[in-house]
Amino acid sequence: MSNQQDNTSLQETKPLVSFIVTYYNLPVQMLCECIESILALSLRPYEREIILVDDGSETSPMNALLQFADDIIYIRKKNDGVSKARNTGMRMASGTYIQFVDADDTLILSNYEHCLDIIRYQKDDVDMVLFDFNHSRDSQKTSFDVPAKTSGSEYMKNHNIHGTACCYIFRQSIRKELEFSPEINYGEDEEFTSQLLLRAENLYVTSSQAYYYRQHQTSAIGQSNTTNKEKRLHDNKDVIIHLQQLCDKLPHNDKLALQRRVAQLTMDYIYNTIMLTQSRQALNECIDNLRSEGLFPLPDRNYSTKYVWFRRMTNTAVGRTLLLHTLPLLKKER
Repeated sequence: MSNQQDNTSLQETKPLVSFIVTYYNLPVQMLCECIESILALSLRPYEREIILVDDGSETSPMNALLQFADDIIYIRKKNDGVSKARNTGMRMASGTYIQFVDADDTLILSNYEHCLDIIRYQKDDVDMVLFDFNHSRDSQKTSFDVPAKTSGSEYMKNHNIHGTACCYIFRQSIRKELEFSPEINYGEDEEFTSQLLLRAENLYVTSSQAYYYRQHQTSAIGQSNTTNKEKRLHDNKDVIIHLQQLCDKLPHNDKLALQRRVAQLTMDYIYNTIMLTQSRQALNECIDNLRSEGLFPLPDRNYSTKYVWFRRMTNTAVGRTLLLHTLPLLKKER
């Protein structure tokens, strides 16, 4: 009887979701809003675990977080980048599921509750829930129907996916030893989520915009100096090459799924080279490097209208010249 009570007690105290929040040199008010959005959820205290990983900020935010002292686990480490910070959080996490949240973002309450309901009521049948994000706090997409179940491999084989790791709740047990590559600071999400999806036998996809992604000058997307641009492109290429190498080790369906993602990321890499450098020489070097890795020309597949169009344009020198001159202008017009 005593053992049964102990097991019941353990089940009740194990968190349903571990929220891993990574923080580095951001306004503390943003961090407080992030934590408040998690605490506003209907999860009872023992159902949630908030792990805040401070990646060596110049000033610790702890004085401003005293109001949350009973609700968070605070870890301060030397500055090593978001990949190592998230890995630290995952190793600490004790929840059945994991949710990443960047410290400058927030969860959108009603829509995220829908995602929680999926893992609550589908019980052991959920490996991952995929949801959407918004650049506004006011969601434009709300869906409260339980979506059909599929596998991560099947979904990725037929759809373009969100690269950001923050748009998934995933069962911790499916990742096994999978972690973020410590040396990758740009595109680390793409490498991680692509492999994680292949491990998800039971995936639920909802269009609900449950995550508010804040864009500002101190975010990664707002950093535009030359060093950051070069590092971003270098990391993007390394992720693509690594995923391409994994393809040869996978079963047929998983291989087809990952090949689609590799092709999509390769297209994005060429696009980013044009947009970040606006240099013919850089574009030519990009194409030559991809060709040497067997990644160019892009595969002749009807993945999407945009993909087909971009593949045709990049296949010729004239098309690449046209892209080099027109894409930056289209961006400015927007």
